[in-house]
Amino acid sequence: MPVELRPLQALLLWHYVTLGLVRDEEFDLSLRQMAILLTVYLDTPPHTVRGLAAKLGVTKPVITRALDSMGKLELVARRRDDADRRNVLVQRTVKGALAVERLGDIVVARAKDLPR
Repeated sequence: MPVELRPLQALLLWHYVTLGLVRDEEFDLSLRQMAILLTVYLDTPPHTVRGLAAKLGVTKPVITRALDSMGKLELVARRRDDADRRNVLVQRTVKGALAVERLGDIVVARAKDLPR
């Protein structure tokens, strides 16, 4: 079921969610890292560094730097593709799945605060 938001409501929702995330010490990701995280968890795997770079329109080193930080937070994991050693696969983790689920809960909760 599609949700209809006016532009101001959509911006307010984004504002409410980002304010909540900025205040949350556990979930301090850049916009790029958030886009990578959501792509890995919402799009069908497999995910590669090369594929993520193409999808986000950035270079592989940009993705690698973001994944370095996200890996330290245990939100994603990387490993070489056994079938093609040139590829680096980006994998989901339990901690990352829980973080994405929590993010969804935050969005739903904040949507309830939108003016009608």
